[in-house]
Amino acid sequence: MAEKIQLSFKPKTIVKRLLSVLTKRGQDVIENRYGLGAKGTRMTLDAIGKKYDITRERVRQIENHSLALVRKSKEYKDVQSAFDELKAVVVSLGGIVSEKDLLKHLAKDQATQNQVNFLLVVGEEFIREREDDEFTHRWHADPELAKKIQNALRKLYSRLSDDELVVEGDLINTFLEEVKDINEKYKNEEVIRRWLSISQKIGKNPLGEWGKTDSPNVNAKGMRDYAFLVIRKHGSPIHFKEVAKAISQYFNKKAHVATTHNELIKDPRFVLVGRGLYALAEWGYMSGVVKDVIRKIIEKEGPLTREEIVKKVLKERYVKENTIMVNLQNTKFFKKDKESKYHTV
Repeated sequence: MAEKIQLSFKPKTIVKRLLSVLTKRGQDVIENRYGLGAKGTRMTLDAIGKKYDITRERVRQIENHSLALVRKSKEYKDVQSAFDELKAVVVSLGGIVSEKDLLKHLAKDQATQNQVNFLLVVGEEFIREREDDEFTHRWHADPELAKKIQNALRKLYSRLSDDELVVEGDLINTFLEEVKDINEKYKNEEVIRRWLSISQKIGKNPLGEWGKTDSPNVNAKGMRDYAFLVIRKHGSPIHFKEVAKAISQYFNKKAHVATTHNELIKDPRFVLVGRGLYALAEWGYMSGVVKDVIRKIIEKEGPLTREEIVKKVLKERYVKENTIMVNLQNTKFFKKDKESKYHTV
């Protein structure tokens, strides 16, 4: 949760003073557009147009004219210290910050956030960049810094492979390599995390790992994706009952044991390596039952002795040696030659 920054002024008081320079209709349009009324509700250009029986384009003209009048007014100059303070906040948060994050730092309630947002809009030192495919809505007061950070985020994204997951510390270090020439005051983990949150293409999963937001490893949508992340975090084979428990713990999703087991069976990302124990296929474990594993080992290595087969199978499966021996004795699939080495049939 964002820590609230205490302003020395009351946004509501400053806004009221600035709007006093406008006509009644100008005030009404601005209040409705920016949610500055008692209810804090914002209205669209069309809705305001219907209220006054004018076109949405005419409403836009009134809005722009009203903002211009405020900026040219004596009242605007008289409250310059408030804008200076807001600029200092933007700089302290990293120089470029997402709109959502900035407003959360400055106010908890929607009404006050709307008032702060209006001050940012009318303040000539602030630049708002609209949300697009790459970045979320963001504010800054330094175009050069903003450009550097956005370019660095693009480069960071290009260095990530599609389903790669990176621990936060490593990602921060990589990002710092891309912004070596920025002011040292910005080079701390809190600011870097704030910059990362601007990106629409890089995100963090509930386990704190970063990657591309279009990857199921980051934007997990179902039980199988949750299970994959849980097993990956565990780092070694884990029982499906423990997987279900961890899904509930990490993702706050109700995970039934039987359902979890069924989903693991269906997905090729998972390999059953023992009684109820699952590993990730990407770890190199062979798929299939013990018989299939023996077959694949012999096909890859050539004829092997019983001891060699047991040793290699135990690297792939958490089973008893006797289970391997029982499978080897199945003459439908394996045969032993004169040198006591096993072949596939």
